[in-house]
Amino acid sequence: MRKAQRLVLIAATLCCAQAPSAQDVVVDEAAVAAARVAFIERMVAKHGFDPDAIAATLTDVAIDVKVLEAISRPAERVSPWYEYRNIFLNPERISAGVAFWRANEAAIEATTHRYPVQPELLLAIVGVESLFGQRMGRYRVLDALGTLAFAYPPRSAFFASELEAFLLLSRDDPDMLGALGSYAGAMGAGQFIPSSYRAYAVDADGDGRRDVWADWEDILASVANYLEAHGWRAGEPVAAEAVKGPTWSGPEPGERLGLNATVGALSEAGYLFSTDLPVASEAMVFSLEHDPTSSEYWVGFHNFDVITRYNRSVKYALAAHQLSLAIRAAYEQEHASLAQ
Repeated sequence: MRKAQRLVLIAATLCCAQAPSAQDVVVDEAAVAAARVAFIERMVAKHGFDPDAIAATLTDVAIDVKVLEAISRPAERVSPWYEYRNIFLNPERISAGVAFWRANEAAIEATTHRYPVQPELLLAIVGVESLFGQRMGRYRVLDALGTLAFAYPPRSAFFASELEAFLLLSRDDPDMLGALGSYAGAMGAGQFIPSSYRAYAVDADGDGRRDVWADWEDILASVANYLEAHGWRAGEPVAAEAVKGPTWSGPEPGERLGLNATVGALSEAGYLFSTDLPVASEAMVFSLEHDPTSSEYWVGFHNFDVITRYNRSVKYALAAHQLSLAIRAAYEQEHASLAQ
């Protein structure tokens, strides 16, 4: 009975703590309060959290309508490829990647010695995610995850699980409660969501902390560990541009994810592309907007699919791949110029 009364009091407190919403975002405050109470019960029963302590933590969470607005229009979904690509594949980011490589050669070499992932891909990931640590997010992670767990029904279960993971992290390290990140609760230069941090973040330099914000040995190793854990194959290609040959037939491929074909099957369907992979190798085909009136076609291989595990978008994976090639080319050109 005492526990039930306590949770009723928590519900009243949390309901009164709601932030005002913008005109175009409607927040059901009663539903939010009920979701928070259910979440508290879950954390108490599943992980032994003290109900008063976790209630105090969550009372401080503000429902942020800017988070709700941002989650409804991610660039991967609303921007056509020819605009999305230019966000990341531009002289500023390529030059920043070369400068970063030059300044962090020791950490990069140590990481690629330990993990079989090309240095340029690691740089491309942190380049796309945070401009090499310059843009790691301005939202308090606790607020972002609380908002999406309690006030965003389409993905509330997913974000509640991420909030659970974040609070488990903060129980071990209370300073985490003040961490800043993206509107989706991603953290650090590699933009790890809490569950990915718990599973894949690495203390590469052995200082007792997995610092994905400022320690580049940890950051690069964590990204490399994630890619290796999801099946990265050293030396294999990522993607190849394709055209529809004269024998092509079938529906437009669109932006479907997943290795649902083989190299041989795509060739037989009339796609023309170049690869040294065996015909039985898994592959996927997708199309993107080259400009407002035409499309471009790509075949993604196993390693392309691995990149989509970092962000479930073919646009993201192709942008990261192309940025990696551009950084590598610019880095080698700089070295060649210096050697002359």
